[in-house]
Amino acid sequence: MTTTDASEIWCGPLDAVDEGGLSRPRIGIGGIAIESSTFSPHISADDAFTVREGDVLLAYYPFLAPGSELRDAAEWLPLMQGRALPGGAVARETYDSMKQQILDGIAANGPFDGFFFDIHGAMSVVGLVDAEADLARAVRAALGPDVLISAAMDLHGNVSRELLDEVDLITAYRMAPHEDEWNTKERAVFNLLGQLRSSVGTDPAARRPFKAWVQVPVLLPGEKTSTRIEPAASIYAQVPLIEALEGVLDAAVWVGYAWADEPRCQAAVVVTGYDQALIQSEASRLGRLYWDSRADFEFVADALPLTESIDAALAAPDQRPFVISDSGDNPTAGGAGDVSWTLGELLARPEFQDGAVSVIHASIFDSAAVEQAVAAGVGAHVDLQVGGRVDPGPRGPVALSGTVFSITEGDPIAGTQVVIQSGGVHAIITSRRKPFHYIADFTALGLDPHSTDIVVVKIGYLEPELFELAVGWKLALTPGGVDQDLLRLGHSHLAPGVFPFADAGDDPELEAIVTRRVS
Repeated sequence: MTTTDASEIWCGPLDAVDEGGLSRPRIGIGGIAIESSTFSPHISADDAFTVREGDVLLAYYPFLAPGSELRDAAEWLPLMQGRALPGGAVARETYDSMKQQILDGIAANGPFDGFFFDIHGAMSVVGLVDAEADLARAVRAALGPDVLISAAMDLHGNVSRELLDEVDLITAYRMAPHEDEWNTKERAVFNLLGQLRSSVGTDPAARRPFKAWVQVPVLLPGEKTSTRIEPAASIYAQVPLIEALEGVLDAAVWVGYAWADEPRCQAAVVVTGYDQALIQSEASRLGRLYWDSRADFEFVADALPLTESIDAALAAPDQRPFVISDSGDNPTAGGAGDVSWTLGELLARPEFQDGAVSVIHASIFDSAAVEQAVAAGVGAHVDLQVGGRVDPGPRGPVALSGTVFSITEGDPIAGTQVVIQSGGVHAIITSRRKPFHYIADFTALGLDPHSTDIVVVKIGYLEPELFELAVGWKLALTPGGVDQDLLRLGHSHLAPGVFPFADAGDDPELEAIVTRRVS
């Protein structure tokens, strides 16, 4: 079965405003979005976040463009949203500052009828156990009990009971990779407006739909739960079917975030609506389906140790370019991005030392190494110590001797980027952490991945352009803060009985709890 196409789940037109509904409600926008590995030594501080406020924040959402139906349906009050590339836990002072900005915005711009709570769901903060619940409690207290809150989340977020109780509507992506990110945010706004425009808009208590919630004690990496393949494809295919049932407003399944060590980290299902019996039965059924499929989830590609992945690439000259996922230090899952182990292994392979086989490694961030290369200039020989400064991994900094192939300045994410050629290896070094997801990320540096034999990228499952690029593909099981081998990371604070950390064979109680927020 193939996953649902993003174009098939775009929201339709709003219903007309019911008698007594709110024709132009006042809706605030705010949140903090980051995925944080508690196994990475990286700390996400102020410089990790892009903070959008006011008109800049409003313009961030394409479905709220001037003249659009949703834009015209409300008075929008965009407060603040902080968004960061996945990384390590958020510094407490950084979190507290952004949280206070949102609360100050609520105090200065109220009253509100609704609030669009734009979060990720897997934020870890130094000193907190459930950061999104902490933020939601503070937002709820500032807004008051009658304001309707609609949350949009990544499917790799976590839904604790504490978070659930503070919001009224909650939904998540239905695709991994996340081709439906904007669809999901739009759906959260669409559902919020639908409630406020309905006849229940006159009754704050009636605005609050029922939520059927069940946590499923399964915690798997995203690379085992891609909706491109089974069983996730079939599980997520159920979601729009449930949503279409009479009495149901929304349905969502969360995989959870595997690289944080917190009790809330596990899969979850929420079905929202007014038919209590129906939403409970459907949430329970979906939770049971996920649990029963737990042993059937497999990696989206052949998952092998790095040495075997390289061997496979070398043995397949007809599969060029051959992509290898350097998965353990994937910055889009929370890896530090400077683990040097894979680069060291590539440099040590004799097959790559004479240049007969070409390899791109993307990437390592190391501002000091970049400065040295820039000072030397294009064409110069350099001897560098690269990576291993934030997350030493099993190797620490690696010796890289070669020629400065290119220097590219001004990237808004990476800053200055250099490419060092050592034999057949082209190593990309950046001033700041950056994921390499697009062909243009490479061609901007003078590299052509289409004509390269092997492309090694710090990623897990391949984003669409890399997926199209790859003629051959292996997912390398490499060390780092988002190691795919979860059992060797050392989780110690998960809830009891979470698979695959524990599985006694006994079925858990998976009857959904039906709840409705009270004042």
